Amino acid sequence: MSENIIHVTDQNFESEVLESNTPVLVDFWATWCGPCRMVGPIIDEISTEYEGKAVVGKVDVDANQEFAAKYGVRNIPTVLVFQNGEVVGRQVGVAPKNAYSDAIDALL
Repeated sequence: MSENIIHVTDQNFESEVLESNTPVLVDFWATWCGPCRMVGPIIDEISTEYEGKAVVGKVDVDANQEFAAKYGVRNIPTVLVFQNGEVVGRQVGVAPKNAYSDAIDALL
């Protein structure tokens, strides 16, 4: 996993995601999830490409269920895009890289 990715937990979700001054892409995933492993390298690439422009984080839903439940994450992978503490984009399931990068580009 890229060093640019923030490990988001129930404890730091508000400070890392909701209070961020830049767009935030959050990947809700689990270690046992096959499709999540397909999305992982894409999220790594995005974290590198958008370093300094957007925050990229991952939430392990097995260990951190509070915000997954709050935002209605029922299937994984689910990628949410936040701006100013609000969800402005949602992608459920595996999608091509441009589905994620386009969502961030629209906010920059």
